[in-house]
Amino acid sequence: MAVQEAGQGARRDAGRGAHEGGCTCGDCPHGARAGHRRAVAEFLSKRDELASGRGLPAAVAHSFGASRQWVSDELTQSADLVAERGRAEGDVWLGRVWRRTVAAVWGAVGVLLLAQALTAIGAGWSSARTAGLLAALVVAVLLTGASWFHRARGGVLAPVIGEDNRLSTSRAVAGAWVLFVVYAVLLLAGRLAGASSHTERDALIAGLELARGAGIVTVLAVVCAIAVLVRRVVGLRVLGQRLQKVRADRPRAADLLTDDSGRGSFADTQYVVLGAVALVFAAVRLARRPEQLPDLPWGLAVVVLVSAATYVAGKYAEGGRPVILSVVRAREAGDLDAPIRTGDDIEIRGAGFVPPGAQTADRLSRMVVRIGPVHVHVPLVPVPGGFSNPSDAVLTVPVPADVEPGRVEVQVVTAAGVETNSVGIDVTE
Repeated sequence: MAVQEAGQGARRDAGRGAHEGGCTCGDCPHGARAGHRRAVAEFLSKRDELASGRGLPAAVAHSFGASRQWVSDELTQSADLVAERGRAEGDVWLGRVWRRTVAAVWGAVGVLLLAQALTAIGAGWSSARTAGLLAALVVAVLLTGASWFHRARGGVLAPVIGEDNRLSTSRAVAGAWVLFVVYAVLLLAGRLAGASSHTERDALIAGLELARGAGIVTVLAVVCAIAVLVRRVVGLRVLGQRLQKVRADRPRAADLLTDDSGRGSFADTQYVVLGAVALVFAAVRLARRPEQLPDLPWGLAVVVLVSAATYVAGKYAEGGRPVILSVVRAREAGDLDAPIRTGDDIEIRGAGFVPPGAQTADRLSRMVVRIGPVHVHVPLVPVPGGFSNPSDAVLTVPVPADVEPGRVEVQVVTAAGVETNSVGIDVTE
């Protein structure tokens, strides 16, 4: 009944007018955003209310186990609604952000035009400035066309969004270097097309020789190879259950500098920062010598390569398979020591039970403990500001009556679908 009423309530919300918080269509982005915020506010209010012991029906208030299960089910249903609204808002955001990316691209072209106009005061307008502006226009037109074809997936951001719906650091860095090299080559091509003398044309062609652009070519090759390698490494580690991945509602700029849980990542941050510094240096070299590829010094190129190696090493080092260390009988204050019986709570101690990015209630509610042949969903136990169960290191679940006495195996299945090792316990009658 509760599930049916929740579904009917969601449909009633969807049928309301525009921007009332229930609309999730692409034409009503404000409605999707407001609906998600309202669902989050209602969930937080319900969680804090139940954490304080208020809102329990009289039929279950007398039993600790029944009340805990009822609270967990209520929070799970509310969390599922929050997750649904979050995914809807993410889809709407992706459908709208392509216009912002196009505006940013053409804004960059405008900034380039303004900078060229200001620097031309006194020095005069040159063919290099014209070629640079035309190259920027060509790149902007190409990016605008790509944004249109991928407008449902974030426009220009589509190639740098990973399979987990987060911005990929390796793809973003590689994409920035690719765009810069394309712009530099188009700039030289424009100057070559406008050159009037053989000497100038020969100098421009010589500017494309590998001896002058070896540093930037090496960096480009390495960052592109890392973008492909990291995708392969992450995919294999996920399939091998050595890395837990959960999908995000939508990409965020912070993804470039943080891990999946939102904490700052040293490997990602240093890769982005050092790559950006080298890219700025290369841009300055191109502005000072527009007749050749930027001759990135080998010292700076090696710094970028070391940064890239650190980033790859960080990808190999992160994650790990969840593990159960021990299983004990949960003991309340004043309770007598005893063996594990059906109906008792067991405390599973270990590490890695909550994958990065799975701290939300809808993800936590997907955790399952396999006790023998019986699958037990881990109950959500609210406390002010969060949940005391489940946690990354400790899970508490009841031993159901369907578990036969004797030696049984206990195994945890996380929200990412990864299974832990099995630990045997003895269940007595």
